Amino acid sequence: MMHITNDKTDTTTFEMGGKCPFGGDRIGGAEGASPTLSDWYPNRLRVELLHHNAPGANPLGEDFNYAEAFNAIDLEALKQEIKGFLTSSVDWWPSDYHNYGPQMVRMAWHSAGTYRIADGRGGAGEALQRFAPISSWWDNGNTDKSRRLLWPIKQKYGSALSWADLIVLTGNCALEVMGFPTYGFAGGRHDAWEADDSTYWGPEVWDGKKVNTPDSMVTRDKRWRGQNGDADYDLENPLGATHQSLIYVNPEGPYGKGDPLGSARDIRISFSRMAMNDEETVALIAGGHAFGKSHGMVPAAEIGAQPEIAPMEQMGLGWHNPRGKGNAEDTMTNGIEGSWTPNPTQWDNDYLINLFKFDWEQTKSPAGAMQWTPVDKSAPKTPDAHIPGQMNALMMMTTDIALKEDPEYRKVCEKFLNDFDAFTQAFSKAWYKLTHRDMGPRERYLGAEKRNENDLLWQDPIPVADYTVIEAADIAALKKSIMAAGISGSDLVYTAFSAAVTHRSSDKRGGANGGRLALAPQKDWAVNRRTVPVIAALRTIMDEFNGQQQGGRKVSLADLIVLGGCAALEKAAADAGVATEVPFTPGRRDTTQELTDIEMFTWLKPVADGFRNYLDKGFGEISQDVSPEEMFLDKAQLLSLTSPEWVALTGGLRAMNANHDGSPYGIFTDRVGVLTNDFFTVLTSTDFDWKKADAKGMTFSLDNRATGESRFVATRSDLIFGSNGQLRAVAEVYAGSDGHKRFVKAFVKAWDKVMMLDRYDVKV
Repeated sequence: MMHITNDKTDTTTFEMGGKCPFGGDRIGGAEGASPTLSDWYPNRLRVELLHHNAPGANPLGEDFNYAEAFNAIDLEALKQEIKGFLTSSVDWWPSDYHNYGPQMVRMAWHSAGTYRIADGRGGAGEALQRFAPISSWWDNGNTDKSRRLLWPIKQKYGSALSWADLIVLTGNCALEVMGFPTYGFAGGRHDAWEADDSTYWGPEVWDGKKVNTPDSMVTRDKRWRGQNGDADYDLENPLGATHQSLIYVNPEGPYGKGDPLGSARDIRISFSRMAMNDEETVALIAGGHAFGKSHGMVPAAEIGAQPEIAPMEQMGLGWHNPRGKGNAEDTMTNGIEGSWTPNPTQWDNDYLINLFKFDWEQTKSPAGAMQWTPVDKSAPKTPDAHIPGQMNALMMMTTDIALKEDPEYRKVCEKFLNDFDAFTQAFSKAWYKLTHRDMGPRERYLGAEKRNENDLLWQDPIPVADYTVIEAADIAALKKSIMAAGISGSDLVYTAFSAAVTHRSSDKRGGANGGRLALAPQKDWAVNRRTVPVIAALRTIMDEFNGQQQGGRKVSLADLIVLGGCAALEKAAADAGVATEVPFTPGRRDTTQELTDIEMFTWLKPVADGFRNYLDKGFGEISQDVSPEEMFLDKAQLLSLTSPEWVALTGGLRAMNANHDGSPYGIFTDRVGVLTNDFFTVLTSTDFDWKKADAKGMTFSLDNRATGESRFVATRSDLIFGSNGQLRAVAEVYAGSDGHKRFVKAFVKAWDKVMMLDRYDVKV
């Protein structure tokens, strides 16, 4: 979900006598900073978020073809360069055990680990680890050093290799250098070019540095309902991390109190929010902790500011360590000190062997963090990462002990203990899922190491078509068949839009391709009930056409659903006096119920959908005080719409009465099913008085000022286009005397954009 407010941290690193350097002495928002628009009006709808990461921020230009550039790279040669670097060391940031592998695995894991299934945001896809706020989270301490170490390789390959791809590929190379067989790698991630100021990472307000220390994790964050162990214990949606500034959970356990079972509950909630089951969770934790060490030699209070507010002369590097060398044996990262295994740069099963072979007692790291060491002092030791000949006690975190004490996690651990090959395969597949989960369909995958199997259900597979796609003459004939079938234009538009609107630009899931609107769980959602008879009618048309074997050509149900909406809109536009051709690109394919992960697709079910004027019956409780219009904005962003596209698309859907239940809300016209601009002319008219129809202001009546007659009814998702200044400015364009044709053109273009969002098979 997107940010609603804009809480700011103190970024002042120089003294100006308390005055704004551009004049005046207004102090508001963050201490020492002039107040922003969001400081003045914290509840305003931030429509500008739709234009985040606009083309103007991209130095590569809109014509740059990343796929073409990446495919020209000799991937094997690139990997050898990365592996050569991994087994080296530099003075300014020496490698542990003369191997940067573990450090790079952590960087890649933390880049991908921000992914969350609820809204598909986060993940490795745009290398957002380079920017605030993620770059400066406590859990990402010293990942800035990892990326800076990789700069010579990135510099050599330039724009042909995105940071997002390099980070994940380096993680893979690191695992391979340490003897682990990876499952594969796919390139194709495009870098973001500015900080993400739209994703909602939690409700907590902080004052700069405090949130980036362990002290901030001792008190429970506001994101939790109930106490750990209570029946109603749960984490606020759509969040995945248990605390602000963490990737997953506090390694010291809830409240920092070293409670393994409480930690297990946190782990299960957090990892499930990131689309991992129990086996995948254990595989990732046990597999990741087979390598490297944790760093906690210096108290957190002595460590300098995170990158976003570090002094300029540090050039984007944060967490300055003033103790000793400031690195190597004096390194401070998360506060816990030590290694899990005697061989920290070698893939083996020692992590699980030691975890279960020995009893563990709570101790403190030099930085004062809670950790665990073996009770048996004769247990194996681990070599120091930098001091030759020095041997140290093994270490476990509370999150490690949790795997041993939780009954379900223990079963998985015991399975892996008894079958190292099964453990290896599980970690390999889980790592591939972790680092590729947000990439979307396999059509986006690049490179010689991508995997093409259909056995990875999380990739939402769609079988390859075994027929020839329909041509122009077929499309024309099918349009006639659809329009002669007696289905209303409103129902056709509603069904096509319902198929496409599930798409999320965040993790590239959902959309019309695959025809999943006709499969569980989507066919059973309340918001889709209106589509059921339409799909049945379209299926009859499909069967009749395909049975005729038109030169080996067939039409998929997925294509037919979209084509029906396009045909209805062409008629609606013509009825409004505007002749137009609605673009249609065939080639969508139908998938099967067996290839549809019902649990994962249930996360795409809307709580609110302003496009279809839908609110879930439990909206009040589920929404957590987020208004319908804010969730509407959130959905518009997930569809990658601009504000003009959002306004035009909504106005067209209202003209067609694409409400989920056919209700009159927002249908400001007597010509339903005709593509008029009546929605905008009524919305901007001074002839109407708008009145609340309920105490909470969720619905409204539009009364004629002259007669007092109640003329229309509306929801918040309708009136926002007249009440919000930025949206109203666009609505006024479409309501103008010259606005109708402009509106139809804009609507058709926005419609086609949404229908094509998931067509990665025809996109560059």
